[in-house]
Amino acid sequence: MAVTIPFGRAGMTLNADLTGAELLESRIGTLAAAGSEDDLVRAAMAAPIGTPTLCELAAGKKTCTIIISDHTRPVPSKHIIPFMLEELRRGSPEIQITLLVATGFHRPSSAEELAGKLGQDIVDRERIVVHDCRDAAANVKIGVLPSGADCVIDRLAVETDLLVAEGFIEPHFFAGFSGGRKSVLPGVCDQVTVLGNHCSRFIASPYARTGVLDGNPLHADMLAAARMAKLAYIVNVIIDEDKRVAAAFAGDPEEAHRRGCALLLGYCQAKPEKRGDIVVSSNGGYPLDQNIYQSVKGLTAAEAAAAPGAVLVMVSACSDGHGGESFYHALHSCESPEKLTEEILATPQDQTRPDQWEYQILARILCKHRVIFVSDPAQRETIENMKMEWAPDVDEALARARRIKGRDAHLVVIPNGISVMVTE
Repeated sequence: MAVTIPFGRAGMTLNADLTGAELLESRIGTLAAAGSEDDLVRAAMAAPIGTPTLCELAAGKKTCTIIISDHTRPVPSKHIIPFMLEELRRGSPEIQITLLVATGFHRPSSAEELAGKLGQDIVDRERIVVHDCRDAAANVKIGVLPSGADCVIDRLAVETDLLVAEGFIEPHFFAGFSGGRKSVLPGVCDQVTVLGNHCSRFIASPYARTGVLDGNPLHADMLAAARMAKLAYIVNVIIDEDKRVAAAFAGDPEEAHRRGCALLLGYCQAKPEKRGDIVVSSNGGYPLDQNIYQSVKGLTAAEAAAAPGAVLVMVSACSDGHGGESFYHALHSCESPEKLTEEILATPQDQTRPDQWEYQILARILCKHRVIFVSDPAQRETIENMKMEWAPDVDEALARARRIKGRDAHLVVIPNGISVMVTE
C-alpha cells in the first residue's frame, strides 16, 4: 500500500512495505461542507456567534484594522477578506480599512506572497501594512499580561475604531489551537511581548500541548492580549487536507473560536493502538513546510505517537532553509540537546531569546528520539549541523530507521502531522 505524504507543493510517495503499520489521519475529510467555500464563510458571517454582524459593528466607525495571516499560514484569505471588506463598507461606506499582516516573529511577507494569498486586485486596491515586531516605534504598550510580560502591540491595532481578524483553526503544538486570539498574540505584538509569552517555563508546561486550552499558560496570555486590544470580531475557518474551507465560524473572538476548536477536536484526534518504534510524520506540505523552524510542529505529532527511544522520520521540503538564525545556531552550537535544554530552562522570562521556544521543543524531542529529516538536498548540511540526520526520500529514511530499530519495529505513519492531535 502506497501512502502519499504531503511534501512541498507536490507530495512524496511512501512505497515501502507497510504491513502491520498504523496510519493516523484526521477525519476532517468526512466533514460534509454544506456549500462552496464562499457559501460557508457567508453563512457564518450572516449568523455570527455572540456578536452583531460585521456590517452592524462597522456602523458609525471611521477606521477599521483587519488582522490577516502571513505567508506561513494556509488561510484561504481569498474566500474571507472580500466578504469582510464588503460587510464593513456596507455598514460604513467611508470607512478607512487597513489590512495588517500578522507576521508574529516571522520574516515579512513579500508582495508576491500577499498577492498569492489575497489576489492581486486586493493588493492593488487596499492599504496593506506588514507588522514588524522589532520596530519599537510602530508598537505601543496597552497593559500587562497575566504572565507579567508587557503587552505591546502594533499601534495600527490600537489606534482604530474597530479591530477584527481572519484566521484558521488547526491543532497547535504549544498554544493548543491556532486562530482566534493568536491573531493578536503573537500575530501583531512587539517582540518583548512574544518573548515574554513564549518563555521557557510556559513552553515546559504539561498544558502547553496540542489541543489543550484549559490550564495552558500561553493561551491565558493570548486571551488577555486579545481582550486588551479590544478584538471585536473574527472570521475563522477549518480547512481540509486540500486546504479548502470545510467549516467557518464568525463573531465573538472567544466564543466563535471555542466553537470551532470543539468541532475540530471531534475530527482531528487519533490514538495509536501501540506507540511507534518508528514514526513517520510531515508538516502538511506547502506553505507549512517551507522551513525547519515550522516543521517542529509536525515533529511533535510524531513525538506524541512514539515509544521511548523511537526513530522519528520528518518529511518536510524546507526550501526556505532553517527559518531562523537563532533557531539554527542554538542547535548547531550546543554541546548536546541535553545541555541546551538545561540552559533554556535556566533562562528567566525577561531574558527569553528569539526562537528559544522552537529550539526548546526540538531539543526536547532530540533528547528522547533520533530524527531523520527528509528535505530538499540543499538543506542536508543545515539539518546535520542541527543534530539530525538527512535522507533524500521517505523510503530511504524508513529503510534506515528499520536498520536501526529492527525489521519487527512497530511503525506509525502520520501523513499530515499538522492536522492530527495524537491522544493517549
